[in-house]
Amino acid sequence: MITLNTIMQGILLGGLYTLFAAGLSLVFGIMRLVNLAHGDLIVLSAYLILVIASAFGLHPFLAVLAAAPVMFAAGWLLQTHVLNRVLGDDLLPPLLVTFGLSVVIQNGLLEGFSANSQKLSAGSIETQSLQLGSLSLGIMPLLTLATAVLVIFALNRLFYTTALGRAFRATSDDTVTARLMGIRPNRIFAIATGLALVVSCIAAVYLGTRANFDPSIGPARLLYAFEAVIIGGLGSLWGTLAGGIVIGLAQAIGAAVNPEWQILAGHLAFVAVLLVSPRGLFPRAND
Repeated sequence: MITLNTIMQGILLGGLYTLFAAGLSLVFGIMRLVNLAHGDLIVLSAYLILVIASAFGLHPFLAVLAAAPVMFAAGWLLQTHVLNRVLGDDLLPPLLVTFGLSVVIQNGLLEGFSANSQKLSAGSIETQSLQLGSLSLGIMPLLTLATAVLVIFALNRLFYTTALGRAFRATSDDTVTARLMGIRPNRIFAIATGLALVVSCIAAVYLGTRANFDPSIGPARLLYAFEAVIIGGLGSLWGTLAGGIVIGLAQAIGAAVNPEWQILAGHLAFVAVLLVSPRGLFPRAND
């Protein structure tokens, strides 16, 4: 039963890592952009939710509904006025720009909110659990995993069954031909980044309700997201879910053996998967 509990806790933790990684996976799958500011944008979303919840007395799950359109607009503007200017065959300019953006966000949050940690209060649901025999599962982790599966399902449906999704795939496969067909790649990229920041907003509400956060934790969130995307296979949305669960399981098992090994175990799982399958578990066929 202890082993089963460890496995279940790892799977539930994987749901949180999937939410961290989903937006990064979407952006990479469409424009091959590795956004080094992704973790800091999640933290920025958490602070935005905190401000809205505090100002209007809203539950964080309601505040995220107000924060999501703001983050979509921020993503649109960021892509339109900054990232579209540096996209191209050279991978270095986007990396440098997003690294600079990461530094700006961290220092801006530090200036505005100080280094003190914050937390989003979700009420009694934070401590409630579901009892299945001798197995106890937290309601908040269950909600996190369910939301992660729903987000991946929704993005996958959007990507493969809608006109916008066809534009995403066409732009990803061949930007020049897509432009000849009347698609405006820069607009498609802006929509993709906006959607990625909406997903980051969803990840932020679970990050903020499950643990404390401060301006410095963005890079660690980026690392977990990046590892989940690589493990799952670059550009594979369902693979991202699998990658998040792999990291969560590895960390849960590592913590069960020795609490000091939790983070290390996740990184070792990442390396092990790359040794066995360098392109990830479920790489897209056209990568």
